[in-house]
Amino acid sequence: MPHYVVRSIDRADPDVIAALRTAGVATTHEAAGRTGLLGPEIQARQAGTAIGGSAVTVSCHPGDNLMIHAAVEVCRPGDVLVVTTTSPSTDGMFGELLATSLAARGVLGLVIDAGVRDVAELRGLGFPVWSRAVHAQGTVKASPGSVNVPVVAAGQLVRPGDIVVADDDGVLVLPIAAGGTVAEAAAERLANESAKRERLAAGVLGVDLYGLRPLLEELGVRYVDRLPG
Repeated sequence: MPHYVVRSIDRADPDVIAALRTAGVATTHEAAGRTGLLGPEIQARQAGTAIGGSAVTVSCHPGDNLMIHAAVEVCRPGDVLVVTTTSPSTDGMFGELLATSLAARGVLGLVIDAGVRDVAELRGLGFPVWSRAVHAQGTVKASPGSVNVPVVAAGQLVRPGDIVVADDDGVLVLPIAAGGTVAEAAAERLANESAKRERLAAGVLGVDLYGLRPLLEELGVRYVDRLPG
């Protein structure tokens, strides 16, 4: 099987990416028709951080981070590195030194379907990561892989240049072509949620705001003061 490091990829409009980052993973997921989420096993390793960028994808041999080092060279400011392995792995394939190298090239963060280590140092650097595991198990640099090829991370297809949005709620990816439409839909949802938030804060009940009382009745849900003796 051939292995490649692809130097040039298409990237989405930075304004579209920024709008989706502002909307956040949950709202963007809804606006995209509930598509694009990576599985919940990919967890944020810091709190309160949100990023949006273009995917630089990496396919590695498990327990081997050679191709992550190879990927650094083709990264640009505003990218997000998305790393997968060819079979399941929780080894700590990424740590402080690689983060330092990526940060120097303007990379916004890492999404990895494997493990990371040096977590305290990563937080100190302000370099956000989303990973399957935190594991001190070291890796080697010996096996070929590829950079900027389609990969599957936590059940989700990720193509080079895809829009990546990540925050405390998880990680979502979108094709470049869908970005503008989803950003518009996300903005509409945010405006709608703002109006609902004001009404809920004023004391309006969700069952009334969403018109749920007829549905409850239809489903046979009864309101009683006490359970029958």
